Amino acid sequence: MSAATAETIVVSSRFNGPQTSGNGGYTSGLLAKRFEGAAEVNLRSPVPLDELLELAEDGQGALRLLQGETLIAEARPAPDFEVAVPAPVSPEEARRAAANYRGLEDGLFSHCFVCGRAREDGFDVFAGRVEGRDLAATPWTPPAWTADANGAVQAEFVWAALDCPTYFATHLDGELTLSMLVRQRARIDAPIVAGQEHVVVAWPISQDGRKRLAGGAVLSASGETLATCDALLIEPRSA
Repeated sequence: MSAATAETIVVSSRFNGPQTSGNGGYTSGLLAKRFEGAAEVNLRSPVPLDELLELAEDGQGALRLLQGETLIAEARPAPDFEVAVPAPVSPEEARRAAANYRGLEDGLFSHCFVCGRAREDGFDVFAGRVEGRDLAATPWTPPAWTADANGAVQAEFVWAALDCPTYFATHLDGELTLSMLVRQRARIDAPIVAGQEHVVVAWPISQDGRKRLAGGAVLSASGETLATCDALLIEPRSA
């Protein structure tokens, strides 16, 4: 992909996270799908909605998403990515956990297309704490429009579904502080079939000051791990 033939993409306002910018997981997946295997995406600036963005190679195997001179995100392969997935959560356990979902009905993320309570056309990925365990879970049945021609959910929607639960995994208790996704690494190991019920789980890994790291996975109804991720979130200094 030369500079003369740089690809352009648009993040539709339908796929917002905060009300005025793109969902971080969705945007990360749009870039990551250009690579084989696991990928890492670093988000550098809020993702503009309904704007023409340039996707260009950096000459070292990475991709850069740009709006003019502003760097929005960088993506690269992550061949060494691994994350240990906890014991599975059943769909019934996930449904009970979703009843504990702490997302707000108004506010910055209330219209997020993945986890917003105010959305009527979203994923309803409402990850709540699993009883007796330090992890969050939610059922997820990907809608038909997320699928490719073979019926498998496209990468950007898998990355999106993995994104939001990691926030709630780092906030299982206490105040819901403002934390923004700054890095996501993920790998899709098997097709995730649209129209079938799955379970999305997420768990805290570590916290260092304003930085919180969490893991996530998409499981089949029988507990098979289909996709994994880790997500680094940072609480803004102003918060």
